[in-house]
Amino acid sequence: MAACSEELARAFPAHLHEGKVNLKDLLPSELETFVHILGQSPYRARQLVRWLYVRRVGSFAEMTDLSRAFRQLLEEVAVLPSLHLASPQESLQDTTKFLFTLPDGNPIESVRMRYLEHLGPGRLAVCLSSQVGCAMGCEFCASGRLGLVRNLQTWEMVDQILAIQRLADQRGERVANLLFMGIGEPLHNFRNLLRAICILNHGDGLGVGMRHIAISTSGVVPAIRRLAEKRLPLKLAISLHATSDELRDRLMPVNRRWNLAELLAACREYQAATGRRITFEYVMLDGVNDSLEEADRLVGLLGGLRSLVNLIPWNPVDHPSFRRSSKIRVRAFQDRVQQGGLRCTVRREKGSDIDAACGQLRIREIRRYLGTPTRAEHMPAFSLNPPPGVRTEAIEAGLDARKACIEEQSVVGNYV
Repeated sequence: MAACSEELARAFPAHLHEGKVNLKDLLPSELETFVHILGQSPYRARQLVRWLYVRRVGSFAEMTDLSRAFRQLLEEVAVLPSLHLASPQESLQDTTKFLFTLPDGNPIESVRMRYLEHLGPGRLAVCLSSQVGCAMGCEFCASGRLGLVRNLQTWEMVDQILAIQRLADQRGERVANLLFMGIGEPLHNFRNLLRAICILNHGDGLGVGMRHIAISTSGVVPAIRRLAEKRLPLKLAISLHATSDELRDRLMPVNRRWNLAELLAACREYQAATGRRITFEYVMLDGVNDSLEEADRLVGLLGGLRSLVNLIPWNPVDHPSFRRSSKIRVRAFQDRVQQGGLRCTVRREKGSDIDAACGQLRIREIRRYLGTPTRAEHMPAFSLNPPPGVRTEAIEAGLDARKACIEEQSVVGNYV
């Protein structure tokens, strides 16, 4: 047994949990290697996939079609960790927010939404997190208020879905759409993100189609190009929010590293490689980016791209300098963009009554624990002309710290 454990540790050094192999962190193909090392038949890997992702059990003892001897062996060399789910927050807007606690005590969030009636009854969309915190420092977003702690491991992304699907099973519902739009910049966690997508897409497991999985990015250009090289039919959403480098530099510091011209060039490469329409997210901030002149510039900016513009009513995050645009201004902006020939929608509000904007529940929980204030006057004010260097060094340091996450890493199949 000692020799077997040592061989497993050598085979899966990055996927150990408390000294044992974390089966939830392995790709289906890696489970085949795992059972081979244990001297088991290849079909055992498929059995494990189905127990983990179809029947969604939490222990080896529940895997009743495995022999007792094999289950005992699994107990000795492997583990099935789980996220701890706090009480979910139900919204009157068909939205439920979940606060999960990771094994190291860090909190993350996921959101379950019911808006897929056109796909059939009982279809759910889930917005999930990819990092603990965020390094991007977008002025209007709650996710980055407390900075970046770490990337989520593959299993920590997948387990958000498993926990939500287990609850959905009780109502005969199914997670049909996945949105990597929660806490964190998904493309800063490139390898683990694609591993999670591989597991969630696998036909013997949850079987969520690639075309029903969306990745949202603030504009990490090298990773967008790397994703294009994979030629996976994933949806790509770009957090745009401004039509000039001057304004986007202030709202989204990532623009200081990769400006609009570089970002849109990468988008065109992605569309040419995948054939997928690209969604451009645009949060509406009163008096900041919601003028008709901005709408006209947006039309010119996206010319030649097959795109959808999604206008987002701003969810207040205790920021003293921002207000959400009025419904009249949002409608006028939408009409102007549509007159310019682009498809333009307004995001249906989901969960504004339960702190469902990315990061809000996590911030509230951390501050409750630490006893720190949440009032707006404790947040920094936004200015279109702040003193030179304000926040820039810290944000760029955060981007540098994440650089390794978008460089080439070991490749497993076509996914990572």
